[in-house]
Amino acid sequence: MVSAYRNETAQPAWLAVASLALGTFAAVTTEFLPIGLLTNIAATLHVREGVAGLMVTLPGIFAAAMGPVLILASGRLDRRVVLLALSALLVLSNTMAALAPSLAVMLVARALLGICVGGFWTFAPGATGHLVPANALPRAMSYVLAGISVATIAGVPAGVLIGNMAGWRVAFTVTAILAAGVLALQFFALPPLPSVHAITPRYLLAPFSNRSARRGLVMALLLVAGHFASYTYLRPMLQQVYNLSADAVTVLLLIYGVAGLVGTFVGGRLVTQSVRGTAVLAALVIGAVLFASALGARGITEGAAATFAWGAAFGLVPISMTSWMLNALPDASEAGQAVLVTVFQIAISLGATLGGYVVDSVGIVGALLLGGALAAASAIPALSAAPTQSSDKERTQIIS
Repeated sequence: MVSAYRNETAQPAWLAVASLALGTFAAVTTEFLPIGLLTNIAATLHVREGVAGLMVTLPGIFAAAMGPVLILASGRLDRRVVLLALSALLVLSNTMAALAPSLAVMLVARALLGICVGGFWTFAPGATGHLVPANALPRAMSYVLAGISVATIAGVPAGVLIGNMAGWRVAFTVTAILAAGVLALQFFALPPLPSVHAITPRYLLAPFSNRSARRGLVMALLLVAGHFASYTYLRPMLQQVYNLSADAVTVLLLIYGVAGLVGTFVGGRLVTQSVRGTAVLAALVIGAVLFASALGARGITEGAAATFAWGAAFGLVPISMTSWMLNALPDASEAGQAVLVTVFQIAISLGATLGGYVVDSVGIVGALLLGGALAAASAIPALSAAPTQSSDKERTQIIS
């Protein structure tokens, strides 16, 4: 069997890579936009804020479920067509959200978004491998994944600002226009991305029959769950543990986003030396930061250092985990990414739920210790695996 994609030219298609990066930015901005506008939307749609919170959880549920489903449904369809359809779905989701007369319509729009997010993270990594030569793949992946951090730093705050000034419907209208621009760019920039083998249910079992892929999935589950067990409560942590003011916390949240962007680009370089080493570094730094926050000194300097280190370390996670699965499954890249997306979404929900239980039971420090323990434990399956050095041979295998 050969992989889903093969880069036939030595010339990287950077405009096409940019179109995928902008797609990441638009999707993540849309996904988290309601967090800052929840109260406004709930008041307009005449529902309680707790019920309106379904706008945030529903996309995650659909993203977790739809990656594998979309692989089977897509069959041998050209992946350019699939990616364009997903971008069109993003336009539709935002348009429906902007016009939603009720919570029911809004939730349908958010479910469509979940399908888009799950599908994009399933197909985009393999598509990126088709667009650039093997030696440029880590850098291209870092650009695509940087859309997550840029959306956190700029996209979501800008959307919230627009929503507060002109109304939440205008904010969704703007994201719909952004998504339409992404769709147009992808239409002109993306080349044909043919799938060279039929997709069957057995194909989806590949991540579970491969030892390296299994270890990567276990690591991702523990690391992401540990991160979100504490990250969900980052603001109260900075206020209660580090004794910082609300203004200082706002600045540190921005620093966290910038650090995540830095980590993503640094990770693009580190994985060319060692995928396993990059993943272990992320796990150990996150674990150390959380333990230090639970047990160490207090103050603005320590809080800023912890926030930057945490953000930069988590910026390494998507690029290292994506590269891990691509290396482990060069002949089943889409299956690996689909299962990885599902594991990520499950880990986010699991971590936030466990963290909430611990916070309610013993307080913020308990959640930090839980998150640190899970993050540190996630390094165990990586350290027990064979080295995943991204040599020239391995980088070729990713897309060959």
